[in-house]
Amino acid sequence: MNVSRNISITGRVTLFTGVVSALLCTLLAVVLMNAIHWYAAGALSSEVRAAGGRVAITVEDHGSVRGPLTQQPGRNVQIVDHRGRVVESTPALRGKPPMVTFVPDGQNIREEEVCGGVFGPGRCAVVVAESARRPEGRWTVYVSSPVVPWWVAPWLAALVIGSAAVLAAAITYLGNRIATASLRPVDAIRKELDAINASCPSRRVPVPPSEDEIHDLAASINHTLSRLDTAMARQRQFASDASHDLRSPIAAMHAEVEDALLAPEETSVTGLGDKLMPSLKRLESIVSDLLTIARLDAGAPAVLVPLDLAELADQECARHQTTKNLTCRAEPGVMVLGDRMRLGRLLTNLLDNADRHAASTITVKVEPEDDERSPRGGAVLEVIDDGPGIDPDKREIVFQRFTRLDAARSKDAGGSGLGLAIARKIADAHGGSLRIEDSDHGARFVLRLPRHRPETR
Repeated sequence: MNVSRNISITGRVTLFTGVVSALLCTLLAVVLMNAIHWYAAGALSSEVRAAGGRVAITVEDHGSVRGPLTQQPGRNVQIVDHRGRVVESTPALRGKPPMVTFVPDGQNIREEEVCGGVFGPGRCAVVVAESARRPEGRWTVYVSSPVVPWWVAPWLAALVIGSAAVLAAAITYLGNRIATASLRPVDAIRKELDAINASCPSRRVPVPPSEDEIHDLAASINHTLSRLDTAMARQRQFASDASHDLRSPIAAMHAEVEDALLAPEETSVTGLGDKLMPSLKRLESIVSDLLTIARLDAGAPAVLVPLDLAELADQECARHQTTKNLTCRAEPGVMVLGDRMRLGRLLTNLLDNADRHAASTITVKVEPEDDERSPRGGAVLEVIDDGPGIDPDKREIVFQRFTRLDAARSKDAGGSGLGLAIARKIADAHGGSLRIEDSDHGARFVLRLPRHRPETR
C-alpha cells in the first residue's frame, strides 16, 4: 500500500495497463491456441478417417493393398483379417500385434485416442478402425496418427506467444503515453499555481482545450482564483476606504487633544467633549458605513420578506428629522420582496443625501410601474430635492465610494461618502436598480425593484 503511494499516477496507470494487457493478451493467446488446436485435431481426425476409408475399400476389392499403405510421415496402418491376424502393416508396426483391441461399431467405423502400447510409452495417437467386408468374413483396417499437441506446431506457438507479448508491450506503451499526455495539463496547472501569490492574484491556470475532467478542474480552479482575487480586492478596497476617510476625523480629534494639552488651563472637559463629539459621531458613521459596505461586498444573505414599499417610505419619512419641507406621496399596496432593514437603510441614505443638498423641499414618491422585463411589473421609489442638481456626466460618479462633487465638499454636513455607494449595493442585491434621472429642478434618485404579487390558488 505504501509502495503504491510512492508511485506517480503515470507509473500506476502504466503498471495497471501492463498487468491488464498481459492478462488479456495471455487469455487471448490461450483461446487462440485452443481454437487452432481444436481445428487441427478435427482436420487430423477427418484425414485419418478418409485414409482408413480408402484402405478399407481397396481391401474389400482386392484383399490386399499394392504399394505403400500410406505416404504420410508418422502415420501407421494395419490390416487385420477375420481371425485377428495382422496381414499387412506399415514398417513401424511390422511384426507387432494389432495396435488396439477395439473393433468398429455399428456404423463400421470407430475412433479413439490411445496412449502407450505399440506406440511407445508416453506417446498417444488417434486410432480409427474401419470394417472391410470380405467373402471369408469381416476384416478391420486400423489407421493411426500422432495426436496434435497443444502447441500444434512450434513455429505457430512461437508466433502466437510472441504476438501476444508484442501486443501487451504496445498497449502498455500506449497507456503510458496517454497517461503522460493526459496529465501534462495538470503539471502546467501545478506550475502556474506555484507561481501565483499575493503579488499577482490576477494570474490564472491554463485551461486545456479538451472537454474533459481536467478542463473542468482548471475551470473550477480559475473560478476559485477569481473569487479569491475578488475577495482580496474587496479587502484592499476596504482597507483603502477605511484609511481614506478615517484620517479626517482622527486628525481633527488629534488636533483638538493637542491644543488641550498645550493649553490645559484654557480647556475644560466639557469644552473638549463638545469639540470632539462631532468628530466622534462622524467617525462612528464612517465605521458603520464601512462595516455595512463590507458585508454587502461579501454577499451577506438578506432576509427577504414581502413588504409594502409605500408603508416603508411612510415610516422612514416620519422617522427622518430635517429642517426641510419633507413630503411623502406613496401609493399603498406596492409590494416588493426585500430585506426590511436594508431597504430602510437605502431610503435613509437617500434622504440624508437629499437633506444635505436640498434648498427647501424633499419629495418621496412610491408608485407601481409596468415593467416589460417582468410580467409582474415593477415598483418605483423616487427621492427628489430642489437643490442644485447633478450634471448628467457625473451621475454615475456619485455612486463611487468616497466620491463627493465640489458642491458637496463646500457644504458637507458630515456625510461619510459611502451612503450612495451603499444604496446602490442594496438595490443591486435586491435585483433592482438605483439611478439619477432627469428632473426639472434638483436631483431625482429613482429606485426600481421587481414587484411582488403573492401567488393565488
